[in-house]
Amino acid sequence: MTKVSLADCLAACYPEDMRVLVVEDERKIAGFVRQGLEEQGFGVDVCGNGNDAYTLATTRTYDVLVLDIMLPGRDGLSVLRGLRAQGNATPVILLTARSEPHERVEGLNLGADDYLTKPFYIEELTARIHAVTRRISGEKMTMLQNGDLIVNLITREVKFKGQAVSLTAREFILLEHLLRTPGRVFTRTQLLEHVWGYAFDPETNLVDVNIARLRKKLGDNSEAPMIETVRGVGYRMRKAAP
Repeated sequence: MTKVSLADCLAACYPEDMRVLVVEDERKIAGFVRQGLEEQGFGVDVCGNGNDAYTLATTRTYDVLVLDIMLPGRDGLSVLRGLRAQGNATPVILLTARSEPHERVEGLNLGADDYLTKPFYIEELTARIHAVTRRISGEKMTMLQNGDLIVNLITREVKFKGQAVSLTAREFILLEHLLRTPGRVFTRTQLLEHVWGYAFDPETNLVDVNIARLRKKLGDNSEAPMIETVRGVGYRMRKAAP
């Protein structure tokens, strides 16, 4: 009988490409959290400055942000406020060494999804990450639509102008990523990180090739294609007229 390790079980339940941004300026705590989460199968980025955290959270895709409140640069509540103001709904778990009720209430009112007071056990943080991602996943729409383009996230069916479109797994992920935020421009590096991970040379034309394939499969050869090229930057999904 083949033995299945706990790590294998966790990897099956929580994909390795689930990425967490840990924002913590105390190096020992940051290292402890990184190690604990990576042992559970998460991909982890760490930074210790509020300004850097805001830049990362607005230019890269994360499944969860673990955000300390007391930070150099922008504090955690300011980072959270800025993210929610621009419509960024990434789940946020706030960390703090203090336990004043008003701070907890302010964070939750700003849109935090959970709150953890230091010191804490890594098992508790892991459980909270699982809880918020399950909750957010349950709230996500099963259908995405932008004009004549319709994507069913459950059956992975794609239709454009009423016609079924057959896509590879990578093409589907790429299309879904663009379709979730029509009008937002993604650089080639951002698309590489989200769809293919970090193992590719940023100079590769992989993104351009797959965008061309998507356009061809959609039969979208008009002068105003659904997937627009933003010269010198990358690509975006054109917002369809209401």
